[in-house]
Amino acid sequence: MEQNHEKWDTVINPSSGWLDIRLYDVWRYRDLLWMFVKRDFISVYKQTILGPLWYLIQPILTTIMFIVIFGNVAKIPTGGMPPILFYLTGLTVWNYFSSCLTKVSSTFLINANIFGKVYFPRLVVPLSNVVSNLISFAIQFGLLAVVAVYYVIFKGYVLHITSYLLLLPVILLLIAGLSLGLGIIISSLTTKYRDLSYLVGFGVQLLLYATPVIYPMSYIHGKYRALLLANPMSSLVEIFRLSLFGVGTFDIYQLLYSTIFTIASLFIGIIIFNRVEKSFMDIV
Repeated sequence: MEQNHEKWDTVINPSSGWLDIRLYDVWRYRDLLWMFVKRDFISVYKQTILGPLWYLIQPILTTIMFIVIFGNVAKIPTGGMPPILFYLTGLTVWNYFSSCLTKVSSTFLINANIFGKVYFPRLVVPLSNVVSNLISFAIQFGLLAVVAVYYVIFKGYVLHITSYLLLLPVILLLIAGLSLGLGIIISSLTTKYRDLSYLVGFGVQLLLYATPVIYPMSYIHGKYRALLLANPMSSLVEIFRLSLFGVGTFDIYQLLYSTIFTIASLFIGIIIFNRVEKSFMDIV
């Protein structure tokens, strides 16, 4: 009797352990990740008239509103920076965080049809959201660079370039990791508690005001400063502004806190995501 000696290229087995994450599978499916990145970018503005220009319109209009309300009416200082540069800098980095968090947090609900039809590492989808949002970040960062050049040439604004500029990629990596970690935790919980999906947008809006986007860190004192420092995004936004324009504060302990918070969020999020992905189709 002949024995079957077939060799399979891919063998799919159910994961069992809490730490059975299989990140190597994500790397093997990197082509699929880039396909999702392309899909995310094209589908958002495919049927719009202005297309990617919305990436510029939104921060411009929001910056104008901040200048009128918080600059002219509330008279909140901007740490010596021109208001448009101050607000635009904060919005550029905040928009990247909020967009990643919002999209990643809806991973299971939006992609339920795809997840139920074909196998691939589910972590590819939230990772593609984080990567695709880098495109919008680059566009808005380009807008910020143009405005900065205008102020330097025509307004005589002096840029204070310091060694903190080297921290820029580190800060961006931490923001991406933080939004990914928190996003997949929320996404995993929304499979059981749908109310969380409604709270995400509202919560992100509230968190904006607990982050030094519309005011410098030095403006907040007393008990409210402790609340501000508890937000891991606070030091990241402040250092992002400091790395570009030399205006802001740098606290190594706050950066360390944000780093530990990000790593912990990613670790916990990936473990929960790994457990939920096996049974979420029965729940959804």
